[in-house]
Amino acid sequence: MAERRRYHRRMSSEEQDRLSAERYGADGNRIATGSDARQPHSTPLVRGRHAEASPHSRAGRGAGDVYAAGNPHAAHLRGVDSDEMDHAASRADGVDYYVSKRKRAKRGHHVLRIVVISLVAVLAAAGTAFAWYINNINGKLSEGLDSNLLSQLVAPAKTDDPFYMLLLGVDQDDERTEEWGADQSNYRTDSIILVRVDPPNKKVTLISIPRDTMVSMGEHGTQKINAAYSFGGASYMVQMVSELAGVSISHYAELNFEQFTSIVDTLGGVEVTLPVAVSDMDYADIDLPAGTQTLNGAQALGLCRSRHAYDAYGGGDFYRSANQRMVIAAIIRKVLGSDPTSWPNLISQLADSVTTDLSATDILSLANQFKDLDTENDIYSGSVPTNSEYINGLWYEVVDKDAWKTMMERTNAGKTPYSDSSQDFTAGVAGSVGTGTGAGETGGSATGSEPVYSGTVLVLNGTATQGLASSAANVLTQAGYSTVAGNADSTSHTATAIVYNTSKASTAPGEAMGVAEKLGLSVTPAENPGTYSDDYDVVVILGTDYKGR
Repeated sequence: MAERRRYHRRMSSEEQDRLSAERYGADGNRIATGSDARQPHSTPLVRGRHAEASPHSRAGRGAGDVYAAGNPHAAHLRGVDSDEMDHAASRADGVDYYVSKRKRAKRGHHVLRIVVISLVAVLAAAGTAFAWYINNINGKLSEGLDSNLLSQLVAPAKTDDPFYMLLLGVDQDDERTEEWGADQSNYRTDSIILVRVDPPNKKVTLISIPRDTMVSMGEHGTQKINAAYSFGGASYMVQMVSELAGVSISHYAELNFEQFTSIVDTLGGVEVTLPVAVSDMDYADIDLPAGTQTLNGAQALGLCRSRHAYDAYGGGDFYRSANQRMVIAAIIRKVLGSDPTSWPNLISQLADSVTTDLSATDILSLANQFKDLDTENDIYSGSVPTNSEYINGLWYEVVDKDAWKTMMERTNAGKTPYSDSSQDFTAGVAGSVGTGTGAGETGGSATGSEPVYSGTVLVLNGTATQGLASSAANVLTQAGYSTVAGNADSTSHTATAIVYNTSKASTAPGEAMGVAEKLGLSVTPAENPGTYSDDYDVVVILGTDYKGR
């Protein structure tokens, strides 16, 4: 091959002309022969295009015209017009073509590299921006959490196991911060809710802990449980609730009331149903009618704060706590009902109102797991069973240990906190959460009737306690009944009895159920055997087991 190249370089111009004449003819047109396709010195470019020439390009032309007039593609590929090809293709032309082709290929590869690098750079920048976005949200969510709290939280044994978290509402706002300072010891928790989250079974249980619940705090002595926040912050509160409930707490979330309004407003309001009108302009600045309605942030906050609106029913804090659980359930319902693609932005906005150990990724994962939650049936609600007692000049809520143990056993088993609707004395007055607050497995009363909050009721005092019947009658009047108070035939009744007269009203069984519920009695109403007056829909005979409301 090298020898041939040297020979080619030594040929004179005359020899080259002679060789060309032999190959193409004296007029410059190639001589067609039967072995044309196998000419050893034909350039690959021209050979290739010769093979592709159409029959029409050969008709009426010499065979050699195929390379110029009949096949303009050859000229086009060489970078010239067909009418500029006034000479035949040569080996040099083929070399030039391949050199040009390699240059174009290199330029193409260079452009491709630039595109790829640019794409990678854009993706990297987007990834960095998204990481910054998530980290920024996480920073807001965890702001203020300390190592003591994180060490107090206990992760579940398995990632998909049900777990408990503590939700606190702190009574801190801008006005109080300006007056009292920012130190946490100046504030107490007005809302304490133990939440059981069960992702596999898609169930959520909310249990309110009365802020006046009496607990022992060691060196701090006997205290109301909400004082734990001022003594030791969130970590001490987690410890106290964990000991009270006998469960490990895995997560923590805290919101202050000043920021609560932004959560509801961010969601565009929440829908609630109020069994009775709620008016508390002096303390909560609300005046809400009974019925289903959509509340804005300020109204929802007022509802969650108001307890004096329920003074006529007894301990207002119980009714306030029930409303808080209802609003939380409404928030859950609104979030899960929104477009999942909006969740990241929603979490970003809520991060300004909530402090939690959960990351944005954790919250998104939980929301995705619960997106099909039946909010009407699978959100349960309850409150720690307590009795009010006046001790050393202070009112405390003393835990009924047996009833509390039963409630937690049911809760741990994934059941409703209450085994019977009558155990929740706030139902029918304060807000409720789905059916989880009500009948539990029993589905209602023994009579199969739904509670009715109207009708005529006779309340008889069967004890020696003065004014007991009048007090109970007042509670029922406030609930919507028409009541009359009187005395029973004796003061030795130990167990309260409730009877109804279907001859008086077909709704009497339901009215009796409603009466039991409003009075907080675990009593199964029965048909009047004829012993008591039949002038009323329902007759209540109070025994010593009734402690009043």
